[in-house]
Amino acid sequence: MEFSQVFVVVASIFLCFLLAFFCTRFQDHEGDVHLHTFSRISLPPSPAPEAATPSYNGGYSAYTAVFDVRSFGAVGDGVVDDTQAFKMAWETACETESATLLVPHGHSFMIQSTIFTGPCKTGLIFQIEGTIMAPDGPRSWQQGNSRRQWLVFYRINEMSMQGGGVIDGRGEKWWDLPCKPHKGINGTTLPGPCDSPVAIRFFASSNLIVQGLKIKNGPQFHFRFDNCRNVLVDFLNIKAPPESPNTDGIHIENTNDVKIYNSVVSNGDDCVSIGAGSHNVDIRNITCGPSHGISIGSLGIRNSRACVSNITVTDSIIKHSANGVRIKTWQGGSGSVSKVTFDNIHMDTVRNPIIIDQYYCMTKSCINQTSAVLISDILYTNIKGTYDIRSPPMHLACSDSVPCTNLTLSEVELLPSKGQIMMNPFCWNAYGNPQTLTIPPLFCLLEGNPQALPQREADKC
Repeated sequence: MEFSQVFVVVASIFLCFLLAFFCTRFQDHEGDVHLHTFSRISLPPSPAPEAATPSYNGGYSAYTAVFDVRSFGAVGDGVVDDTQAFKMAWETACETESATLLVPHGHSFMIQSTIFTGPCKTGLIFQIEGTIMAPDGPRSWQQGNSRRQWLVFYRINEMSMQGGGVIDGRGEKWWDLPCKPHKGINGTTLPGPCDSPVAIRFFASSNLIVQGLKIKNGPQFHFRFDNCRNVLVDFLNIKAPPESPNTDGIHIENTNDVKIYNSVVSNGDDCVSIGAGSHNVDIRNITCGPSHGISIGSLGIRNSRACVSNITVTDSIIKHSANGVRIKTWQGGSGSVSKVTFDNIHMDTVRNPIIIDQYYCMTKSCINQTSAVLISDILYTNIKGTYDIRSPPMHLACSDSVPCTNLTLSEVELLPSKGQIMMNPFCWNAYGNPQTLTIPPLFCLLEGNPQALPQREADKC
């Protein structure tokens, strides 16, 4: 028995030493693997000037190359022209994988009209923490530069423009050009040059994120996306005075797969406008107004063909605006608008909360034409609130020759913002189905489908 006990004790001590030995070797091996993996990470290149790690909590990894525009000569006093410094910083960041171009907090950078061209390496971040300013009106615009656009991003793939900074279009002097509609008597225009720049334009680009920024006082549109794909716009604050002309918040044209979320827009035109060739657009949680509302169009200008489909606007507020949710087309156009949903939208003192206008015209001299963009498969559901009594709560003015079809309304309740007298809706050549009783009642909507809806090749999209 004594021998057995001694053997067990000795064996136990031996096993403990053996286990400790293997644990130590395993940890050493783990450490070797970790160090080996680290050594294979290629650090970002260090062109002159060198990239710097941001001092603020920017959320970047230790291996993100950050290019501060001040390192390229930008002054940031709001007076000196910092255009060349931004161009140099862009070219360097564009050629670097997962780079960040930093516009630092506490500085205001004045930039002339500029095109930032790609393609760039993937993962580019344009981080705006300070203020970017346009030149102060037409007289400060550099001669030879386009007066139709300020900052253009061309052929960019996989870029994020983000931050807590401000983009200031300084549009006041552009709005006061004599040609602008509000300068003449009764909305007429006066002779003179009229081009005004879009503030931020993305052209022929894809996989874009624009988030967190404040943009104000655009000379014309604040953001415009042309021929783009896969765009996310999130948490923007866009602001211009109610009388500022053509200052659409976000305009998209020939652009697909767009998400516009969680943003606040107040301006002198549409909060969001959707142009021809746009498909698969999801707009959600937008606070809009004062403004001209959220619009599809205008479409079909100068007898053009326009195709728009799969548009959804949900969970939004429109307040103190000239329109609510609008589809507007010119006479003489062709193509179609289809598969559109407006759902869960609250109206607060809005003229024309629900409007289809197929007689859209900027002057009083537009001629009557028989051709029109076909509007079909439009759903309005859970749209409630108050309307400005200067206009009817529902205005469905469809083409004489190409009626609107399959308009569906459900849970629509619109009451006058003042007084007790309720205005009747207006319909013209509009066919559809109120699934529930609307307030006010939509007795003017024609049931079913028109007997002889023309089958035109031009309507196919």
